[in-house]
Amino acid sequence: MGGLREVAASFVALGPSGVAIRTRLKHLTPGDEEVLRLVGDHLGTLAGRDLRARCAAGLDHDTDAWAARKRALTRESSSRWAGSITKATHDQWALARRAQEAHIQHLEVGVRTIAHRLSLPVGEPGTKRAPGGYRTRQEWHAKSRRLHVLADRLECERADREAGRVRVVRGGKRLLNSRHHLEEAGLSEDAWRLRWEASRRFLQADGESGKRFGNETIRVTPDGEVSIKLPAPLAHLANAPHGRYVLASHVAFHHRGDQWADRITTNRATAYRIHEDTQRGRWYLTASWQIPPVKTVPLAHARAGGLVGVDTNADHLAAWRLDVHGNPVGKPHRFDYDLSGTAQHRDAQVRHALIRLLHFAQRHGLALAVEDLDFTAEKTREKHGRRKRFRKLISGMPVARLRARLVSMAAELDITVVAVDPAYTSKWGAQHWQKPLTTKNRKTTRHDAAAVAIGRRALGHPIRRRTAPPRTHQSDGCGHRTVQARPGAPGREETRPRIPGPRARSVRAGYGEKTGDQCAQHRPGHTAEHDSWQQDPLPLSP
Repeated sequence: MGGLREVAASFVALGPSGVAIRTRLKHLTPGDEEVLRLVGDHLGTLAGRDLRARCAAGLDHDTDAWAARKRALTRESSSRWAGSITKATHDQWALARRAQEAHIQHLEVGVRTIAHRLSLPVGEPGTKRAPGGYRTRQEWHAKSRRLHVLADRLECERADREAGRVRVVRGGKRLLNSRHHLEEAGLSEDAWRLRWEASRRFLQADGESGKRFGNETIRVTPDGEVSIKLPAPLAHLANAPHGRYVLASHVAFHHRGDQWADRITTNRATAYRIHEDTQRGRWYLTASWQIPPVKTVPLAHARAGGLVGVDTNADHLAAWRLDVHGNPVGKPHRFDYDLSGTAQHRDAQVRHALIRLLHFAQRHGLALAVEDLDFTAEKTREKHGRRKRFRKLISGMPVARLRARLVSMAAELDITVVAVDPAYTSKWGAQHWQKPLTTKNRKTTRHDAAAVAIGRRALGHPIRRRTAPPRTHQSDGCGHRTVQARPGAPGREETRPRIPGPRARSVRAGYGEKTGDQCAQHRPGHTAEHDSWQQDPLPLSP
């Protein structure tokens, strides 16, 4: 394909594997809140000890070590609380290992890029596929020092990776560091302390199928009564038989409430988590459970009738409806969102934009085609250098959250999501579709054209169109005669080959009556013998 990278095949995205719903614990008494804090602090201390033991074991951890940890926790809580704590510890350790691997890859990209640029002469221009040398000698010197810093970090991270060492902060490293910058965080010391203690509490229990209402540790009855199995050291606080504490609050799940009720009435496993929002002064209960994997529809079925191409941008989603032949239908649509402000505001903006997009696709009964974006190794400052605005742009795009939200929300509306390779969609869309789709009453942006390119790739059609021959060499009287290659033709997205000689391929290059002067027939006063020239009426494009 002329040096272009190979484009991966499109595929139907898998649906979500779990469900989580949340409700508020209202009308809690001060005694209820005190008991929840005592239980959460006690279990949080046990969880911190268990996480420290797991990190100390590293790669030498085995089943016997896990059993010993669980027995030690059981004596200070219960067997079910101990099982929940050890499972959460294993998940957190595995997450830290994945983050460590991603950090190593990030450092490798930076070291490789800097080493390449340092090997080039100062001022060496770059190309589209490789960056050039640094602009000045001062920048070269600064980057040589940074190369040594990154190389040392990479060596330390690799050593930790091989030894199985990870670094985890229960409560979050960002919140821990804000303790030293309270004025910048807008917090007082007491407010920070409340938030820190709330984030380190442990009040979550895994469900068990076959047990009453699907969970013996945190039990929620169909009428909304919430009770907790108290750890052994806090059993004296029980207000119900069998060492349980019943909260004064009754809960109701308005979202997916019917599904939740069906699960607990049939005693299927349901996990619960209780946490406190110190900013609002509220307590919440989150219920979650696994769902069987949804069988995806075949790609051919998703393409039937066309689909909606969607281009993801930093502040909006550009969408355009395409028919089964890849032709844009109607007008482009734009679904805006604002990613400034708090995390809750950003998440709400993403959800609002996605639900408008899904409702648009549902009205037409079509699937969605989105890019399978991944900026993990693309937003390093070593790769993009001085392009701070571009680095900020791609860093601010909520790619992972938007993709997870889109797949889960689309599954609820029975809308299929087709993921395509994002290679060259914006470039080829602007090159081949922006101008033809622009009219006097409609201004097509490059994002709208990219949505068309994404939709065509999901439908199996080429994005690039073959270049038309010169107007004087078109057999249909200077009309539009761009021939599209068949979907199975090799190189169908390549540009039209430049063949020397006349456009009529019946003669060899350098021969023919117009070989000496190709522009003779366009000059005034040319001889009459040129009027007898006729072009081959047959199509000249394969």
